[in-house]
Amino acid sequence: MSKTLSSNIEYAYTSAKENSLADKMAYSARQRIYSILSQKINLENLNTIIDVGVTANRALILSNFFEKLYPYPERITALSNDDAGWMEDEYKGLKFVQGTALDMPFEDSTFDLVFSSAVIEHVGSYENQSKFIGECFRIAKKHIFITTPNRYYPIELHTLLPLIHWLPKNIHRKLLRFIGKDFFALEENLNLLTRGGLRGLCEGNGIKRYKILSSTFFGLPSNLLLVAEKCC
Repeated sequence: MSKTLSSNIEYAYTSAKENSLADKMAYSARQRIYSILSQKINLENLNTIIDVGVTANRALILSNFFEKLYPYPERITALSNDDAGWMEDEYKGLKFVQGTALDMPFEDSTFDLVFSSAVIEHVGSYENQSKFIGECFRIAKKHIFITTPNRYYPIELHTLLPLIHWLPKNIHRKLLRFIGKDFFALEENLNLLTRGGLRGLCEGNGIKRYKILSSTFFGLPSNLLLVAEKCC
């Protein structure tokens, strides 16, 4: 599942607007995530990387941050179910493929690193999230790095609303509909994960070598970072 482009060129899965403080702060948070990635995985030694779930939106600073920060675009394949073919012009050597993250058009063990940021919470049900993890593991040759917002962070990072996402999901969704956040009330658009939920997805897919780290924002763990190895 990729992020989709709304009619007024807003980033469909965030409340941030172009050049806003929220956009800049979100990009800063993603820079910290990239720093953790580069500490845990030697990116220099990788020949093939896939970014699962890039966005077709070009307006926000936070969009496709991996491509902005990684210096070797010729090693990247970018996957989205939207048309983000423009990325091939902006990042010379990058290959764009249009397709779904739940059934990716690649052979097993194709990529040294499977990277995906803030996508798994948008693929729908827990069963779909399990398929997503399974597909990432299938096409990975060496490493997997997946990020998702932490459900237990006090501010929900898509709606920027406090605390109500800690309620049972059915109540949370009713409240979102009540205040006019119909888009985020749908499971297919937002299904937040906890550390335990992410652990269950890994174990359900037979992934043994993994760690769940976190990135902090204002001193609290705002994002969960799944770092997994497929082989030595």
